[in-house]
Amino acid sequence: MLVTLKQSLLASLIAVTTVAHAELNFVSWGGAYTESQKRAYIDTYRGDDINLIEYEGGLDEIRYQVNSGDVIWDIVDVLSHEARVGCNEGLFEELDRDMFQKTADGTSMDDDIMVQVPNNCVVPQVFWSYVVFYQEGSFEGEQPQTIGDFFDLKKFPGKRGLRSWPNGLIEMALIADGVAIKNVYKVMSTEAGIDRAFNMLDKIRDDVMFWSSGAEPLELVKSGKVSMSLAYNGRIGSAVLTEGENFVTLWDGQVLDEDWLVLVKGAANMEAAKKFLIHASAPAQQAEQARYINYGPMRASAFDIIKNGEPWFHNGKNIMEHMPNRPEVMARSIVANPEWWADFGEPVDERYLAWMATTGR
Repeated sequence: MLVTLKQSLLASLIAVTTVAHAELNFVSWGGAYTESQKRAYIDTYRGDDINLIEYEGGLDEIRYQVNSGDVIWDIVDVLSHEARVGCNEGLFEELDRDMFQKTADGTSMDDDIMVQVPNNCVVPQVFWSYVVFYQEGSFEGEQPQTIGDFFDLKKFPGKRGLRSWPNGLIEMALIADGVAIKNVYKVMSTEAGIDRAFNMLDKIRDDVMFWSSGAEPLELVKSGKVSMSLAYNGRIGSAVLTEGENFVTLWDGQVLDEDWLVLVKGAANMEAAKKFLIHASAPAQQAEQARYINYGPMRASAFDIIKNGEPWFHNGKNIMEHMPNRPEVMARSIVANPEWWADFGEPVDERYLAWMATTGR
């Protein structure tokens, strides 16, 4: 009996020690983005150890872990459509919304987020965007101002850099053709609307070069191989803020997308993960991430912290003018609709691939 009691006490002590020193597996995309998460969330966290893991996105590994019952990952950074699909499939835990930090005036986290929260699985992370940019000095006289200028080769000559898939580009083409921001996905839901977008693409058909990795468009513009290109705003901002490049971002007609944090269903370190998510989603931490990358915080209250603290970027430069979801540019920006692309995107993808084959790349 004495041995059994000692064994029981030892087992309890080990269990307590294990809980007290849990190591959370935090899964994200790597590079400057994950480094910003490390500095803003992990380095400021006084709790369990955090193990950073890089992945290439998608839900396949999460599905495998959940379906096998061998869940290794705890918290994962996911794209907007994955946040919705994964929650619908039961791959993520639904979270008590009241546990998250309110603003100073008592506004709940969900009411502080700048878009409608899609479900109870998600925790706010960042906005990033797909934008047009060019190198200062590329054009004489009048400079590009609108998304329509990207499709105007006569007014602004030179080749154009396009991504090798159509998400975002179709929306931009319709905005350039005069479709109101609020009506873009309504127009895209008609055959005539998709024809209209491809008619705009035909205007630059013979003067395009395609890219697939995030670094490529910067190389294309800097080398002069293209005069304007689409790119991810974070890549452009990093080059300007940390490398001194003279790139100019054209915010008009940008397409914004979201990243969310989620807690994997059946995660081994459930309670510890929730504590970390509360910390990572707080306004102060959302603002802190912007010290290291120019992705916009989802929580509106984080913007007040940044504005009041300018120059905010870690090297002493102002960051607000590089934020994709700052109020000044939102009126001419569109927030991507992942549900539309999930429901109707396949034939558009196929048509775009066929269109690419006809270009003068």
